[in-house]
Amino acid sequence: MNTTPIISITDRRAFALDSVSKRFVHAGGLTHAVRDVSLAGDRGEFIALVGPSGSGKTTLLSLLAGLLEPTSGRLQLFGNDVSMLSSKQLQRLRAARIGFVFQNFQLFDPLSVEENIVMVQRFNRVSKYDARRKAATLLDMLEIGHLARKWPDQISQGERQRVAIARAIANNPALLLADEPTASLESRQGFEIVQLLRRCADEMGCCVVCATHDLRMSEHAVRTVRIEDGCVVSQQPALSRTLVNR
Repeated sequence: MNTTPIISITDRRAFALDSVSKRFVHAGGLTHAVRDVSLAGDRGEFIALVGPSGSGKTTLLSLLAGLLEPTSGRLQLFGNDVSMLSSKQLQRLRAARIGFVFQNFQLFDPLSVEENIVMVQRFNRVSKYDARRKAATLLDMLEIGHLARKWPDQISQGERQRVAIARAIANNPALLLADEPTASLESRQGFEIVQLLRRCADEMGCCVVCATHDLRMSEHAVRTVRIEDGCVVSQQPALSRTLVNR
C-alpha cells in the first residue's frame, strides 16, 4: 500500500483519467456506464459535461468523487493513483479536497442552514467557532446570510441550492463536482447558480465539473465535454469566455 503523503494542494492538475471504464454486473447482464474515457481537469477550470440522460455523466462524477472504483484504466486525483490509496486515505482526500453539489440538494433537514455548513467542517476537525465564522462568511458571500437560522424546508429551492454550494465549498475544495444543479430550478434561479459555480472556478481556483442539460453551463464553461453511451465523443473550448459579471 502506498504510504506517501496524499493530497498535494500545489498540484494544478485536479484529476486525470486514462482509458477509464466502469462496468456494472446485474441480473440482466452487463452495463457499460463509462467506456475508455481519457480526460483531465486543472484547478480554475469550469468543465461542463453534457449528454442525454443515461449517457454516463453521473457515473463519471462518482468516479471523480472517489465513490466508485474504475473497472479498468487509471484514475488520478491530485496526483494520487486512486487504486493505490486505502479506503481511509481516499475518504480523507475526499473530505478535504472534494465538494459535491447534488440536484436534489441533500441538505440535512433536522439542521438549520448554518448547521448544515458547520457540520461538514467539523468532520475535518475545524473548531466550532471557526466553522461558524466560515459559515457566516459563505452565507453572506452567497447573499443568504439572513437565512442562517432557517430550516431547509422553510426556504426556496434556489436558496437551498445556494446553501448546498456553501456547504460544498466550506472546506476549500480543489475539485467541485455538480450533478444537474439547475435541473429543479426556475430560469432565473438556475442562471444565478451557473454564475456562482463559475465564481468558484474563477475566484477560488476550484476545478468545477458540472453534469448538465443546461446550455447556460456551456456558455460559462472553459470546456464542454460531450458524453454519449459512456464515451467522450467531443471536447470543445467554450464559445464564450465571458466572466460571470457580464
